[in-house]
Amino acid sequence: MKKLTTLFAILIATTIWSQTDSRIYDIIDAVSEERIKEDVTKLANFGTRHTLSDTISQTRGIGAARRWIKSEFENIATTCNNCLEVFYQKNFIKKGDSDRIVKDVEIVNVVAIQRGTTYPNRFIIMSGDIDSRVSDANNFTSDSPGANDNASGMAGTIEAARVLSKYQFENSIIYVGLSGEEQGLYGGQGLATYAKEKGWDIIGIFNNDMIGNISGVDGIVSNVDFRIFSEPVPPTETDKERMARRFYGGEVDGISRQLARYVHKNTQTYMPEMNPMLIYRLDRFGRGGHHRPFNDAGFAGIRIMEAHENYTQQHQDIRFENGINYGDVLEHVNFAYAKKLTAVNAINLASLAWAPPAPREVKIGGIVAPAAKMQWSKVHGAVGYKIYWRDTTAPTWDHSRYVGDVSEHTLTGVVIDNFFFGVASVGKDGFESPVVFPNGIFR
Repeated sequence: MKKLTTLFAILIATTIWSQTDSRIYDIIDAVSEERIKEDVTKLANFGTRHTLSDTISQTRGIGAARRWIKSEFENIATTCNNCLEVFYQKNFIKKGDSDRIVKDVEIVNVVAIQRGTTYPNRFIIMSGDIDSRVSDANNFTSDSPGANDNASGMAGTIEAARVLSKYQFENSIIYVGLSGEEQGLYGGQGLATYAKEKGWDIIGIFNNDMIGNISGVDGIVSNVDFRIFSEPVPPTETDKERMARRFYGGEVDGISRQLARYVHKNTQTYMPEMNPMLIYRLDRFGRGGHHRPFNDAGFAGIRIMEAHENYTQQHQDIRFENGINYGDVLEHVNFAYAKKLTAVNAINLASLAWAPPAPREVKIGGIVAPAAKMQWSKVHGAVGYKIYWRDTTAPTWDHSRYVGDVSEHTLTGVVIDNFFFGVASVGKDGFESPVVFPNGIFR
């Protein structure tokens, strides 16, 4: 009997170690290029979606756009037994709050929550931006279709909701259209504050800002490359945590960086045709995106976007000048590529929503010893744990060992000085939490 029990445990461990889940491939296949094209076209045809634009018209301006987005989420809810809670999250901003707020404005986000069955207050978020702009950031009347920036990300978020609403998850998923990005990341600030007030436990946010262009101003054309931006450590870290990094490492191992590595690894597993590029920077050089307010609040957040931008099609008046067609119009969007990046988001949302919580406490020991020792706090829903390690100069977790349903393990022969380590929890279907870098030491 003992031998059978041991063999059964080995079989479970082997299955978890090697498993891929067919549902993830089904999710990839279900993402529709045609639906994304229809939604991008619809959003572009509102004329302008500038944050300060018309809110009364039924056909033009940000008011019409956000009402349509809300109606789409509500339509999805009717097909899944009202599985989405759809609402507006609003913040009033007074004129002069910044030089891009030239009149009083209500910043309105459109939120759709798909509640988890086990952890309804734990959330993984996918966002797209509703608003658009032309060359003058304060011009809220001129045509600004914003087809790629950022109807593509908004359409991808709606499509992810359509696909994933067909499934049930242990954790909750939020699909959200954020407003006010071009005026100063106001929508993200509002929702991050709202999340704090509501006590939401946020796994992380995938900010999708421009996922539809494959032809870069640098001359490179690629429909497989995409970038994952992530900050190295949270801005909320304490002086004690900062001091510990001098002695124990972790300069590139904050919670957002681990979320980025998760997306990188999962994409390579299920969509090996894609080339995810880990960019070790909060965002593009000197620029910002709607994941930043969540980072500022202490939450994990990354930006997923195209690898090769074309600046003649961003923040531009629509015009023909010096042989160049300027403007963010429909003809420049590659919908097959937008489908791929939507699928990247969807499979990672699903994987995290099916995964158990990550260990909150991970300790490491093994100073002046020929072994690395790990201890961690167990979590509900985990059937086991996996230790990861990598060379200190490696960008990704290249080595791992599934160690079963235990709370400590020693990696004999692995010298603590030469590697970085982390621990992930593993669920019954093989889905893993993000890796947790050690946050404590033991002797």
